[in-house]
Amino acid sequence: MTGRTGDVEHLLRTEAPQVLGALVRRFGHFDVAEDAVQEALLAASRTWAADGVPDNPRSWLIRIGYRRMVDLLRSEQARRRREQEAGMTELAMHEPARQAHPLQETDDSLALLLLCCHPALSATSQVALTLRAVGGLTTAEIAHAYGMTEPTMGTRISRAKQQLARAGARFTPPTGADRGDRVTAVMQVLYLIFNEGYTASTGDELARVDLTSEAIRLTRMLRDSLPDDPEVAGLLALMLLTDSRRAARTGGDDELVPLDEQDRTQWDPDLIREGTELIDSVWGRREVGPYQLQAAIAAVHATAATSEQTDWPQIAALYLWLERLSPTAPVRLSRVVAVAKAYGPVRGLALLDDLNRRYRLDQEALTRQRERAVRAHLLHMTGDAAGAARVYREAAALTGNQVEQRYLLDRADRLG
Repeated sequence: MTGRTGDVEHLLRTEAPQVLGALVRRFGHFDVAEDAVQEALLAASRTWAADGVPDNPRSWLIRIGYRRMVDLLRSEQARRRREQEAGMTELAMHEPARQAHPLQETDDSLALLLLCCHPALSATSQVALTLRAVGGLTTAEIAHAYGMTEPTMGTRISRAKQQLARAGARFTPPTGADRGDRVTAVMQVLYLIFNEGYTASTGDELARVDLTSEAIRLTRMLRDSLPDDPEVAGLLALMLLTDSRRAARTGGDDELVPLDEQDRTQWDPDLIREGTELIDSVWGRREVGPYQLQAAIAAVHATAATSEQTDWPQIAALYLWLERLSPTAPVRLSRVVAVAKAYGPVRGLALLDDLNRRYRLDQEALTRQRERAVRAHLLHMTGDAAGAARVYREAAALTGNQVEQRYLLDRADRLG
């Protein structure tokens, strides 16, 4: 057995969906299976830290998960039906065809994504449950992504698992009738995982590479399974082009570096090339969707040699198009930035004020912090240093990411 603490944590994160998939595929009961997997992971974190990682970690986790699942099904709180099924499950474990195998060549992550996006669940519950079960996000991180409190999101996830149980959801491929809707939900899940990783909601690091890497990996899998879907291609292109800037987003002291100040020689040319070729290959093939539009915007940024050479009027036009397809608060706020860059801060502030009057971006959970950061930047550009400093401090107070918070406070301090 071998393994360091960091290696163990990464391995557990990688193997968790595979173990959950193995349990659900063989025995159903998603809610019980997830609880069993969590306990198997806790047991592994204790045992492996002391004794090292076993030669076949997935098989080890599946074996412990099976045992714990039987215990949960047999618990005093379980209904008689579950107690009967526990006996059947225990017998099944002794049948050669139902034994836990290493499954080293099987990746259940995508299948789990489709399972979690079951039509019995609401769109929000599909996304929340999948982020928890496959994406590995904490309830607090998911709550932040949706602008909810942690207890509210915890209740939603619990209810989603109960709904899956009542619906008798099994580890089977979706039918043609609901596959499109479930793939759409899967794409939203992967998008949120990537966003949470690219700018973490809390913590002392700007990004969580584990989440962005996992989102890209799963989106590549989705792309392989749906090679003719232009929106899946657009989503992957968007992730690659955005992730290409990761190395330039922080400086030597881990301070945040805004886009227009980044050293573009640090951008990853391979990711830019792959992402640009991908969006070019599907652009205009069919009706353009939101992910393709966002990828097109990212491509305009990626192909500009300098910040000054960025085609901001084109970006502003793309955001207007995107807003018509996806009229959300974050998209509207991004259009404000593009308009200000293309046509000046006064026009940007006027648009921001108008959108606040109509849609209250300054009150929306998903934009209230960034709305202040954008406003402060535009006030600074107009020469209102005192107003900008005050609003920068308001924005800093609303973020849990320490890197972003330091950046905003530093901007405020420089302005007095």
